[in-house]
Amino acid sequence: MQKAEEEQPAGSLLARIDNPDDLKRLSPDKLPQVCSELRQMIIDELSHNPGHFGSSLGTVELTVALHYVFNTPDDRIVWDVGHQAYGHKILTGRRDRFSTNRKMGGLRPFPSPEESEYDTFTSGHASNSISAALGMAVADKRNGHSSRRVVAVIGDGAMSGGLAFEGINNASTTDNDLLIILNDNDMSISQSVGGMRSYLTQLHTSRSYNKFRYYVSRVLDMLGLMTEQRRRNIIRRNNHIKIKLTHQNNMFEGMDIRYFGPIDGHNVLNLVRVLSNIKNMHGPKLLHIKTVKGKGYEPAEKDSAIWHAPGLFDKVTGERILGNGSGQPPLFQDVFGETLLELMKENPKILGITPAMPIGCSMDIAMKAFPDRCFDVGIAEGHAVTFSGGLAKEGMMPFCNIYSSFMQRAYDNVIHDVAIQKLNVVLCLDRAGLVGEDGPTHHGSFDLAFLRPIPNLTIASPYDEIELRNLMYTAQLPDQGPFVIRYPRGHGILTDWRKPFQPIVVGTGRKLKEGQDVAVLSIGPIGNLAEHAILTWEKESGLTAALYDMRFLKPIDTGILKEVGQKFSRIITIENGTVTGGLGTAVMEYMMDNGFSPVIKRLGLPDRFIEHGSTPQLLHLCHIDQDAVISALEELTSKTEKRAK
Repeated sequence: MQKAEEEQPAGSLLARIDNPDDLKRLSPDKLPQVCSELRQMIIDELSHNPGHFGSSLGTVELTVALHYVFNTPDDRIVWDVGHQAYGHKILTGRRDRFSTNRKMGGLRPFPSPEESEYDTFTSGHASNSISAALGMAVADKRNGHSSRRVVAVIGDGAMSGGLAFEGINNASTTDNDLLIILNDNDMSISQSVGGMRSYLTQLHTSRSYNKFRYYVSRVLDMLGLMTEQRRRNIIRRNNHIKIKLTHQNNMFEGMDIRYFGPIDGHNVLNLVRVLSNIKNMHGPKLLHIKTVKGKGYEPAEKDSAIWHAPGLFDKVTGERILGNGSGQPPLFQDVFGETLLELMKENPKILGITPAMPIGCSMDIAMKAFPDRCFDVGIAEGHAVTFSGGLAKEGMMPFCNIYSSFMQRAYDNVIHDVAIQKLNVVLCLDRAGLVGEDGPTHHGSFDLAFLRPIPNLTIASPYDEIELRNLMYTAQLPDQGPFVIRYPRGHGILTDWRKPFQPIVVGTGRKLKEGQDVAVLSIGPIGNLAEHAILTWEKESGLTAALYDMRFLKPIDTGILKEVGQKFSRIITIENGTVTGGLGTAVMEYMMDNGFSPVIKRLGLPDRFIEHGSTPQLLHLCHIDQDAVISALEELTSKTEKRAK
């Protein structure tokens, strides 16, 4: 692909902007053109290099206004839900490299301080911006950087996350000058839900009232009469008067946070004016802007959920370029969605719960058939788990579907609100293991390791689509207790997967293949990769390997482990999860505790955060692809005399 400036027309302004200082040299009347060119570049690039599309289109004007008004990178902009920040990347010295976005070795999928000084905080999971920005603002005051401005940009449904409210609560009682910008587009990834969405839609504050209040505040400040305590007292009295006059209680101002808005988030000139007026105000403040997800691209405006991350598309016609699904195995998420629907038809106690991901996890399939039995709780993973616990306590059978990396946010809820009480909650962890281009904030690396120590949990991972169906069926049988099923992003291996349900005995694995020289123990779909590697190696080596699908990490099949310990002196374990604390560790613990001393080679994700790239690239990088399995087999058997084929 050519560099961005070569693609821009001769009169392009964007081609001349290498950093925010270049942007500031433009007169304000040029900013609408910059926005138009920035939006078009995002459309052009993402049409053939897929990424998070709709969210960044919706923040184009806000991005331009922020970098025009604030002195970045000295002033800090903290992006929440980092898929809003493509325009930010382009304006901050990365325009010519934007074609490498989400590719291995290229730009990272989300803001990262390791990539740019303009990226002030890691942004991959929602709702952290206010807390992080508040910490920065307080630290700056203590460090004597009183002139530095800190801005938290939160939106795309992230306001429904509990951490956002914890940050707001702390900001209201801490000495700071933080500016919170609420990008309200009525969306998270799917349609935004809950009382917060309704509240933000209706919220209103008088412009004339804000102008008058700002004027009085400035006068008192210049006269030296505005202490922090007086400011708070005046805010409380003014808020009380405004509530009486407008018959509306503003939640933010009720917490002593100045509120401005809502204003049009696509009027860049007005955004510049408002930001310029409020940026130097003392005390915490919130600017509420209304935006359209997918703004400027009609198909994305009409169906923002699909166009959150649409994949390849024709930018002229708006037609998405989908792979030929004929004869192709299904996505694991679709097997989950179809199977959940079948189980709900058979068991009226089954309910579906998802934190803002009904389309991403395919719960929308069951949601269409049983809208009263499926709950999208918003970006609130901890609540999703505890809500499921409450449902289970009163006899329901919740299937709570959360992406593996997002389950990290609900760890205490799993322990305290589900496991201790042995509640019948099925936790389906989608996107387990490597997820590809979304990178380190989204890889499901840690669930096997961090869930394994928790008492009362059953932890399983299916080898294929039929196993996923049967594990889901088993999990909803009476008195199973907390049941975790983890499966990866992407396609399975079977086209003929709609088989009758068969219960699985909890804690049992399977011997998939006999062998004499080495035992390979796998968990989850990566066992298919191991099987192909073994067959290739056997043809070349003249040796044989046994393959066991452990299926359950907890309770682990001690019958298989005993058999392996007695028969084999060489063992390979393979898992699509961190090598620290997962299947390999469990096997080593068993062998040591029971007097076996085989040589064990553990294959899994290394003890570091894994970058972004295609899944095959990352499997190779992490040494868990087919070649790595063959190398491990060769290493362990290198001193074994080769038998004749």
